[in-house]
Amino acid sequence: MGELSKRAELILSLVIKEHIATAQPVGSLTLVQKYNLNVSPATVRNEMASLEAKGYLTHPHTSAGRVPTEKGYRYFVEKLLETIPLPPSERLTIQHQFYQVQMDVEQWGRLAASVLAKFTNYPSLATAPAPPRHRLKHIDLIPYQENTALLVLALSGGVIRQTWIPIPPYIGGTELVRTAEILEEFLYGLSAPEIEWIASRLEPFASKIALKVAEIMNALDQRIEEPIYREGIEELTREPEFSSPAKMRELFRFFYDDSSIRSILDETRLTNGIQVIIGGEGRWEELKDCSLILTRYGVREKALGVLGVLGPMRMTYERAISVVSYVANLMSELVNRLF
Repeated sequence: MGELSKRAELILSLVIKEHIATAQPVGSLTLVQKYNLNVSPATVRNEMASLEAKGYLTHPHTSAGRVPTEKGYRYFVEKLLETIPLPPSERLTIQHQFYQVQMDVEQWGRLAASVLAKFTNYPSLATAPAPPRHRLKHIDLIPYQENTALLVLALSGGVIRQTWIPIPPYIGGTELVRTAEILEEFLYGLSAPEIEWIASRLEPFASKIALKVAEIMNALDQRIEEPIYREGIEELTREPEFSSPAKMRELFRFFYDDSSIRSILDETRLTNGIQVIIGGEGRWEELKDCSLILTRYGVREKALGVLGVLGPMRMTYERAISVVSYVANLMSELVNRLF
């Protein structure tokens, strides 16, 4: 993507700003009068014609004005966009909502989707943070009846699991406590495969418990597909691009199709920073009139999730990116603190 002149960049950014606000083709006279440009409408028309020839604008046959193309939006997002920090009052509101549920990791994805939809007025999606593999943080063995004990595991990501296990009659309460202490000493911070390897080197009862721990953790690790939380798809019905019921149904199906969305989220999980998908970029026909703003959050060695918003191609990128970035940074801090 080549560089444009300063004046061409100004005209492109103003066309995009005006089109985002009005959803209408933008004429040269509108730009000159509204933005007090110190040039004639003819000069602006010539600049717009040049931008159209280069593929940044297009000219609807029913109007004398221009509208941005995917290429125009891409140039704007990559080279001209200036993000605006969220106001302190909004940051405090979002912080308060997350700190209320900070110990309940399974609520993070649902809350993130809700917050993004509320503060951007666009449909949103989010996943809860998922560790590459769960790791053991704490183990308890609590005697219950003569031949039964409660095995309690605390795993990375704030995950708690408990199950009843049989115990030999010669194992008393003191022996259970000692076994739990030994297991925590040897198994702390390990994944299921590592625990399986250590188990063969422990005495028989401790080895049996260690293998049960590994079994529980393996079952959790095999839950490859984390739930995707979504909010606010009805927001798009307000946009003129989606006034057609058929178009809205097509987008609705795509938004709620896990296989379609998950392929995009999986790519985002592998990439640093904010990702902006504009017009489907030749890969997703259902998104030809849309933009997706996505980012991963978390800490690679601990846990990662993905969140973002979906909007029309003429979405308010500055606002949407600011909200997505802030929520992602806040959730990354929570992951780093809790996992």
